[in-house]
Amino acid sequence: MRNARKKKTPITLTEKHHPTANGSSNPHTTRTLIRRFHVLLKKQRQLQKDASSPSNAKELRDVEQEIEHLGGLAAYQRMSSIGQGGDRGGGSEKVLIKWLVGMGLAQRDEKGSLSLLEVGALKPDNYASCSSWITTTPIDLRSRHPSIIEQDFLSMDVDEHTERWDLISLSLVVNFVPEPKDRGRMLILAHTFLRPSGLLFLALPLPCVENSRYMSFERLELLMTTIGFAEVETKWRQGGKMAYWLYQKIAPDSPLKMDEFRKKSVCREGRRNNFCILLDC
Repeated sequence: MRNARKKKTPITLTEKHHPTANGSSNPHTTRTLIRRFHVLLKKQRQLQKDASSPSNAKELRDVEQEIEHLGGLAAYQRMSSIGQGGDRGGGSEKVLIKWLVGMGLAQRDEKGSLSLLEVGALKPDNYASCSSWITTTPIDLRSRHPSIIEQDFLSMDVDEHTERWDLISLSLVVNFVPEPKDRGRMLILAHTFLRPSGLLFLALPLPCVENSRYMSFERLELLMTTIGFAEVETKWRQGGKMAYWLYQKIAPDSPLKMDEFRKKSVCREGRRNNFCILLDC
């Protein structure tokens, strides 16, 4: 009689890869796992659109098996949370807070606190140090904490949220949306949800803009202006990993300019990634 095959332990749960009690783990391992999860989850969503095809169904099973082998979504969220830990320099909220303080927005007096919608929140207390002047509503597709609302930003009620928020944070969110048109829709919804002169915080991996076949800093600036955002602050460095922007809501540009972003337009040739943002409205 053949011995029963022993089920493999997910590699993210082995002693080598499991974070220690203080939240630390090997930075290279964490980044590698996060990138692999991004690829697999994007592929999973694409295949789920046509799972009736036998070839797609088989590929989908293979993808889901690999996701399970890596520890599942819980492992991905844990790795992402570690990436925001204090031993890694903290999360991107530090950049936003510094900019807001520099703009004098921490001095609220009798204006009341700023309402912040934090999309893709992995921790509920990113803005706890600013609770006297920022009221935060953290949301995520799959909440891993009772204080984080489980909500798909793209499915939020437009009538309920139109011009409701002073601030919206899209930190490492847009790049994770599988479809380029949904990325554009996310930015348009952010514009709709913000109050007049409201602020949008956008954070992307630097290669999404610096090394994309279809995106560049200049094209992103034109895209955001077309939607109705004026750049207030930006931060990135050559050879860095992240890029940050702070935009203020303004009136949208001419609807005719939307046509330029309805299909992919090549910005660079050579070995590049395929990140892009399209508008379909």
